[in-house]
Amino acid sequence: MMAQLPVLTQELVKRLEQAETAFWTSRIEAIGSREGNPMGVHTVRFGHTSAVCTEHMPWPLFNTVRGLSSGDVGELGAILRFYAEYGRSCTFELTPGKADKSVTYALARQGFYQESFHAYMYGLPEPIAPMLPPHIRIEPITSADRFDLYGELHCVGTGMDISAKQHFIDNNIVLLNRPGWHIYVGYVNDEPAGVSVMHIDGDIASFTLAATMPQHRGRGLHSAMLQVRMHEAAKRGCRLVAAQAAFGSVSQNNMERAGMRLAYTRAVWSALGE
Repeated sequence: MMAQLPVLTQELVKRLEQAETAFWTSRIEAIGSREGNPMGVHTVRFGHTSAVCTEHMPWPLFNTVRGLSSGDVGELGAILRFYAEYGRSCTFELTPGKADKSVTYALARQGFYQESFHAYMYGLPEPIAPMLPPHIRIEPITSADRFDLYGELHCVGTGMDISAKQHFIDNNIVLLNRPGWHIYVGYVNDEPAGVSVMHIDGDIASFTLAATMPQHRGRGLHSAMLQVRMHEAAKRGCRLVAAQAAFGSVSQNNMERAGMRLAYTRAVWSALGE
């Protein structure tokens, strides 16, 4: 009998959030563990709310507040002072079940607005190995000497200039051999074309990244990387898989085609004028 995707409950949402927090925390801690902390990573908890500030990485992912709920609204001033101390602004990622009108009202009073939605998906691992198209192959990255390639694919695949490649190498090679992390490179017609990453927390495998070089998009690589990670999750005994995507994006479409379902949409709040 085929396994069925569990019905979404508050308890399941809480567990999915825990898995996301686990990979986010592990990644940030890995970057902060580099000798001398060159990126200036600072992490603080305000009650049940987590805040990360990175002095030399201006992107929202690395300057984000997660888990803010009505119980921690009183900490909002302290949170904003924490970022001001390092000259950084921040974004707040709000999830259903935690954030309510007291949270959104408090953020609005501080000059924040809802900038976007992000889809959080969940699904079942795939016990049967996928049959990939003949022009696609996917291999694990298990040694440091492949991170020059990884850095280029991640950098360009996410829309950055190739001059930033070393930054991507330095801040991702720290995940190699770190517990729970699995990194893959994808090829289209034997040309390096993309990378993908998976983190396992207990019985949930989170697909934390997928990036494809612009010239190789539309060839089925993103879907293939999803299928491979779903199978790898099954091999490692996972009960569920989870992933994120811009709401209504091609990535979300591919996840749905792979059998994943929307768990919830996360609201991203940013400061006016940012």
